[in-house]
Amino acid sequence: MSHPLHIVGGGLAGSEAAWQLAERGHDVVLHEMRPDVGTEAHKTDRLAELVCSNTFKSTETSNAHGLLKAEMRLLGCMILQCADAARVPGGSALTVDRDIFSAAVHARVSGHDRIVLERGEVATLPSPGIVATGPLTSSALAEAIRARLGVEALAFYDAIAPIVSHDSIDHDVVFRASRYGKETMEGEGDGAYLNCPMTREQYEAFLDALTTADKATAHEFDAVPYFEGCMPAEEMARRGRETLRFGPMKPVGLTDPRTGREAHAVVQLRMEDRGGRMWNLVGFQTRLRYPEQQRVFRMIPGLENAEFLRFGSIHRNSYLNAPASLAPHLALRDDARTLFAGQLTGVEGYTESTATGLLAGINLSRLLAGDEPVVPPTTTMLGALYRYLREADPRHFQPMNANFGLVDDLGMRVKDKRAKKEKLAERALADMAAWRDTVLAPTTASAGT
Repeated sequence: MSHPLHIVGGGLAGSEAAWQLAERGHDVVLHEMRPDVGTEAHKTDRLAELVCSNTFKSTETSNAHGLLKAEMRLLGCMILQCADAARVPGGSALTVDRDIFSAAVHARVSGHDRIVLERGEVATLPSPGIVATGPLTSSALAEAIRARLGVEALAFYDAIAPIVSHDSIDHDVVFRASRYGKETMEGEGDGAYLNCPMTREQYEAFLDALTTADKATAHEFDAVPYFEGCMPAEEMARRGRETLRFGPMKPVGLTDPRTGREAHAVVQLRMEDRGGRMWNLVGFQTRLRYPEQQRVFRMIPGLENAEFLRFGSIHRNSYLNAPASLAPHLALRDDARTLFAGQLTGVEGYTESTATGLLAGINLSRLLAGDEPVVPPTTTMLGALYRYLREADPRHFQPMNANFGLVDDLGMRVKDKRAKKEKLAERALADMAAWRDTVLAPTTASAGT
């Protein structure tokens, strides 16, 4: 511990990582480029400034974000302690006063006797250390990452399609097939995709709804150019009534085994996880507002009662192709002591970003003590999120938020959705507590925390 550890990025993940390391007896230098180098989004020079929203979403454990927060509290999350102190009325959501929150985090972190806050841009990867620079990573550091991991490792914008729960799809309507019988999955003789067939009338009604739906207004700093590979579905539809039928909704090569015919148009769903619990609407990246996505996409046959595990979006976001380029504990594959955290790893949301910073701090401390890095079991939301970053198909990798489709199934059928989520949450919290007490206790005890 004679040399300080370097954390790059003073957002939620970086601040949490620095705190976790300092509390475990390490000297830390936390690098934050603001105000020397500004961003289009930030307004202050404080740590953990919230820029897009003032809510950490639900606190109920029957909600995926609420469960993740409950797990993080079991691990001693500092950011959530500050959020609780800055909370304002918001129903079941953890909504905060932005200024009070960031001031609280800034005071706690910068006031810690083992943390030094250093201003200025960093253009190299620290070892040992953690990179937690978020979606607005500076050009110099982004170039260093690309040089180390390869050109294809770092993306600069999201083009995300919605994901729906397998249990909410009407399997009496959809059929399983791959175009012309190709791309068949191992063990799935009927094909890799679920297909939602549309008649001409259904297609025309869907187009009308899609082209007139309300779009979200992007922040100025969030504006991205539309490339052909990430064109919003609603923009494609505006190009002409047949554009989608010759694009992501083309029906050719997809014969419904129940009718022996091709539909007028088809929406394809691609499996997002190995367990088949999450299915992606192929080609339906969108800028529609979330309520509009629910309304319009539930017009697709078979998705009338779809449960959306992730909504579609298109926005600026620097992120790594984690399954292709990082180790399971989100570190360089050739240097386990250079870890990544926050949205840069391919997670979405305040809570998820903070959680990766928390675990990165824990793991770097373990590595320096000669212990192996650890990840919680996949029955927990945090462990399941790390599994996604480890096992997702790198060819189609897109950032992910916390959702119940990620965690291990119960192994038993529970018809009531809320009851099922409550059982998943109960198991997750029990498993997280047991994991903390058995896996982390030696390290925590030796650090005196």
